[in-house]
Amino acid sequence: MTVRAVIAGTGAALPARRVSNDELSQRVDTSDEWIVERTGIRFRHIAGEGETTSTLATDAARRALEAAGIDAQAIDLIVLATATPDQTFPATATRVQAALGINDCVAFDVAAVCSGFLYALQVADTMIRAGAHRRALVIGAETFSRILDWEDRATCVLFGDGAGAIVLEARETEDEGVLAVRLHADGRHNDMLYVDGGPSTTGTVGKLRMKGREVFRHAVVNLAAVLRETLAVTGHQPHEIDWLVPHQANARILDATARKLDLSPERVVVTVDQHANTSAASVPLALDTAIRDGRIRRGQLLVLEAMGGGFTWGAAVVRY
Repeated sequence: MTVRAVIAGTGAALPARRVSNDELSQRVDTSDEWIVERTGIRFRHIAGEGETTSTLATDAARRALEAAGIDAQAIDLIVLATATPDQTFPATATRVQAALGINDCVAFDVAAVCSGFLYALQVADTMIRAGAHRRALVIGAETFSRILDWEDRATCVLFGDGAGAIVLEARETEDEGVLAVRLHADGRHNDMLYVDGGPSTTGTVGKLRMKGREVFRHAVVNLAAVLRETLAVTGHQPHEIDWLVPHQANARILDATARKLDLSPERVVVTVDQHANTSAASVPLALDTAIRDGRIRRGQLLVLEAMGGGFTWGAAVVRY
């Protein structure tokens, strides 16, 4: 038998404030029709006073622990993916650790923007397979509303805040848990999706900037390729996928990726209409939604995928 990292539980958290396209249109020059036609987005959640990346991450982690039936003290690893940390340092993961009352465990952040959860998943999976840890919290959490230019209708309508978490547990199994992860990055495309600030350059947080058409084109090609690459590692074919759980950036990207793989739209988990693009939180939010509403069931084959600024992209094959 092989030691694998198995998903023991999932959880999610969203800010209290839910913002519709109509409400957003009162702030910027846009409309519900314009946003839905181009992105599929209808709502997003925006963090309010007292809601931060760490508070959302902590709430999602608590729900994942409850679903797994595991006490927080049993966690010996926390890997938190975010591009919007509470502070430059220390890691937001350590704030979650303290909030959960965990006295000592390995805790750190991973920065790979929208692909961050996939990167964090592989890090935790590798550490569990190596025998260094037994139970891990893998979290994606963002407050992108704090780095948006609310005068730029091309970007501010696309993003929302939220968090998603999973508990990974080491188990001896042949065909359960994380079966394969493949990751990529290509820094030549920095100027297509980035934030125009940082501690070592401007000394400011900066605002998100994006060239939407170029990002769309790269996303469809890169995601379809990495999905096939990751499935090849496990010996599975696209028709064997029970559910594709993709990064929720744009409904048109989801449709185009599914067509390239000849996947039925009914097998794609879609939450972008309700949550918008929550960056690193996107995949675990969608995963938790589909597990809790009964679509995803134990024993099913899942493929998770994402692409984000950098560019970074990746996919994972998981037997839930």
